Amino acid sequence: MFKKLLPLVLMMSVVLAACGNAETMNGEGEAASPNNTEENAADQNNENHSDTDEAVEGAETTVTYLGEDYRVVVPTDKIVAASQEAMEDAAVLGITPIGAVAHAGEFPEYLGDAMSEATEIGDKMQPSNETLLQLEPDVILGTSKFQPEVVDNLNSVAPMIPISHIATHWKENLLVTAEIAGKTEEAESIIEEYEADAAELSESLAKSLEDQQVIMVRIRSGNIFVYGEDVYFNPVLYSDLGLTVPDEVAAAESQEMITLEKLAEMNPNHIYVQFEETENADAPEALNDLENNDIWNSIEAVKTDNVYVNAIDPLAAGGTAWSKTEFLNVVKETLAE
Repeated sequence: MFKKLLPLVLMMSVVLAACGNAETMNGEGEAASPNNTEENAADQNNENHSDTDEAVEGAETTVTYLGEDYRVVVPTDKIVAASQEAMEDAAVLGITPIGAVAHAGEFPEYLGDAMSEATEIGDKMQPSNETLLQLEPDVILGTSKFQPEVVDNLNSVAPMIPISHIATHWKENLLVTAEIAGKTEEAESIIEEYEADAAELSESLAKSLEDQQVIMVRIRSGNIFVYGEDVYFNPVLYSDLGLTVPDEVAAAESQEMITLEKLAEMNPNHIYVQFEETENADAPEALNDLENNDIWNSIEAVKTDNVYVNAIDPLAAGGTAWSKTEFLNVVKETLAE
């Protein structure tokens, strides 16, 4: 009987020994050491850490802006600001774009070092696709003024959100930029603070400017232009501060040229004048000529020294959180008693 069982016992011993050896072998058939085990655990931890990093850096999701849906990575810092509006929103939120458009070959000086780490991507009306491809952005914040072919070109690089150039969309513009960059709380705080400051200033100006007329004009190509009440900086004056809307402003749909004689007929009490040299390359002396004109000097605002030339940078977009906040401070300094 014992002789019959011996082969079976020997076979079981071999199997048990093989199983014991297998527990100490790595995946390549080599003996596994304690270090090998630690390395395997570390590899597993690294894999988990990578997944966490990706979640922090952002994932593709749907962002809704002005009724349209866009698939973009949120949050991300790989943002290209391809419009003046986008650049100002980035600046006020403390976002450093990886690329931005230039004006006359340079970033706007009034934005300080907000664009200091950005790569110039070319002209604001047609950014360079070649440069954009090198930057590999997650999203391009463009403008609603882009032509269809430019929109198609930009979307071939990365999702392009056409940031509105309409001044009354300033909150939506700021909030979508903030959402993409993970700065929604900051945006909400900026909006809340602006509205509180505007309400306070409006109350203080209500009596002092009750019967007075305030207007902003812009000199371009040597001509005088006014804007509609919902365009450029005008929403600050007429909507947020509740100042009286001049008839000529109410009648303007967007940008309207007026004669100096018409401006004198309006006879405003306060005039903000925007004059940028690059916009008057063919009439560089236009501002000097205006200031030396007898008709200009007959206007009430001029006679009382209530003309404010470039009180805010003439290149500023006007209808953004940055522009509105800065202009509100200007109005406080120039009109508040």
